[in-house]
Amino acid sequence: MLGTAAALAALAGVPLIGRLLRVRDAAAAPSKAQDAKILQLVLQLEFTKIAFYEQALKEASLTGELRTFATTALDHERAHLDAIKKALGAKAGQKPSFDFGGRTRSADAFIRTAIELEDVAVAGYNGQATNLTKGTLAAAAEIVSVEARHAAWVRAIAGEVAAPEPVDEPMAAPQVAQRLHAIGLKA
Repeated sequence: MLGTAAALAALAGVPLIGRLLRVRDAAAAPSKAQDAKILQLVLQLEFTKIAFYEQALKEASLTGELRTFATTALDHERAHLDAIKKALGAKAGQKPSFDFGGRTRSADAFIRTAIELEDVAVAGYNGQATNLTKGTLAAAAEIVSVEARHAAWVRAIAGEVAAPEPVDEPMAAPQVAQRLHAIGLKA
């Protein structure tokens, strides 16, 4: 298994991910140009979540509240993607490819991955908050609050504590990219 530095170096070779890894985490003053870079990162996050939920709904035989969660979250993620694409306009990247392996083939695998993916979403949005201009931050806050509800909901379905920690640890752009690739983003 590659170490973190080697994994990030490998990811940096992928054109889009290489650009995303250059997003400065709390190092530069917010700007429209930086907003666009960050929005590209969350665009990849939302594409990943949509593809994951769509594939799981086809393959994992989800039933009951778990199916309700997956369909509701999918609808929300589609709305988030539309908002991000609108904000990026012609600069919006194309949908990448995915390989979720066995993560979408059973309810148990789905629920473990859904928890991880929703946690990455919350941590990723929060990790970029200080890098966004005021207007973009306001829009991102509207999305991240829903992502946090998804994380709590899927944990409750799994019989876990909905909010296991008193605060969420923000995640830097390279960490978000690395986790998305580990889940199934192929870029």
